[in-house]
Amino acid sequence: MNHNIYLYIFIMASVSYFIRVLPLTLIRKEITNRTIRSFLYYVPYVTLAVMTFPAILEATGSVWSGLAALFVGIVLAWLNKGLFQVAVFSCLTVFILELLL
Repeated sequence: MNHNIYLYIFIMASVSYFIRVLPLTLIRKEITNRTIRSFLYYVPYVTLAVMTFPAILEATGSVWSGLAALFVGIVLAWLNKGLFQVAVFSCLTVFILELLL
């Protein structure tokens, strides 16, 4: 059983290493394709959104309070409010809706 654990750790480390090293070794010149550059530019934002969106909905007692807080946060961000204001009003929205529901 213990030998399998070491094998699994080795395989996971190898895969992680090659995923990070292969692009550095295979792509040495600057990427000039606009589509690929645009894709690579937005990958961190999409990854963050994909990880954050389900957490917003599941962090509260009900999905509806999470959706309401998400809506309030989007509206306040659209109105160029600061991160602190968006966070405070989103939390207040969840708090009030959880009290009412």
